[in-house]
Amino acid sequence: MSRVHNFSAGPSALPLEVLIKIQSDLINWDGNGMSVMEASHRGESFTRIAEKAESDLRLLLNVPDNYHVLFLQGGATLQFSMVALNLAKRNTIVDFAITGGWGKKAAKEASKYNQVNIVCDSKDVNYTTIPNESDWNKDSEAAYLHITENETICGVEYNFMPKSNHIPIVSDMSSSILSREINVSDYGLIYAGAQKNIGPAGLTLVIVRDDLVGQAAEDIPSLMNYKTYVDSGSMSNTPPTFSWYAAGLVFEYLIDMGGLSVIERINIKKSEVLYQYIDQSKLYYNPVNESCRSRMNVPFLLKDKSLEEKFLYESNQAGLVNLKGHRSVGGMRASIYNAIGIDAINELIAFMDKFEIKNI
Repeated sequence: MSRVHNFSAGPSALPLEVLIKIQSDLINWDGNGMSVMEASHRGESFTRIAEKAESDLRLLLNVPDNYHVLFLQGGATLQFSMVALNLAKRNTIVDFAITGGWGKKAAKEASKYNQVNIVCDSKDVNYTTIPNESDWNKDSEAAYLHITENETICGVEYNFMPKSNHIPIVSDMSSSILSREINVSDYGLIYAGAQKNIGPAGLTLVIVRDDLVGQAAEDIPSLMNYKTYVDSGSMSNTPPTFSWYAAGLVFEYLIDMGGLSVIERINIKKSEVLYQYIDQSKLYYNPVNESCRSRMNVPFLLKDKSLEEKFLYESNQAGLVNLKGHRSVGGMRASIYNAIGIDAINELIAFMDKFEIKNI
């Protein structure tokens, strides 16, 4: 079978160049006569991979020297708890902006340890917009403000940086990291699961300001404490070596493309083309407020819901896979992360257009 265009929300597509490199390395990596999956994480060859991956990520994101970069396990979901345990004392007030399902889950987990203050919640409009910050109910004593930069389910993305008033901003960037330029210094902590724009599942990135490390209570498990990973170079136990290695290849690939300024321009173009087609269609529509539409996850609904199964079957047959929307909202969703090229967008639009002509 030839390769398909994979619009999955995650695990998602990887750049073909990276997959080819992995394939060539698989049996005899770095001249070691073994796969990277078989090698010691404490060996010299893997140490070089780990150091270069961090260096390349720092270059891509322009990470300041006073921030630690950690390569962890447990997915972004584990960070819901780790952030709460590391950045706030028990029963301290923490602020949460709820703009979708992942922010809601993060707040629920934090509520087990902290007093969660919901500064905004767009549930009443089915998470199709981000409330105006002037209407947020922030607490001036909060230990941190948590946002979800891009919500994969309903497809909303921040188009502004919240005002922190010196309160650390924590951002779940799982589905937007490396898709555009950011100012890391605006945040106290950034975390992201790998399986969207970074690499294979199994790795989680945490970028944390150094003054926020070492605040955890002594009774939390050592593997839940950021300081454990800072002190050990993210190797207090065996890390996800293959995912780390593959992420490093993705970082190299993005640098070779010209960095995040180039990537951002491509992503703007891809999303604009797709949204423009959807907006002029008689069959498809996107319910998200135009001011905060995601560049990474584009949900679209069919005005005739009875055609959904037919659309999914025929698109899959055409090599356009994983377009089914999240079960909580239905419809379709095209996740167009960095590895999805403009050719995939054009083929998707061509299919959607033919489907509309046949069925309207």
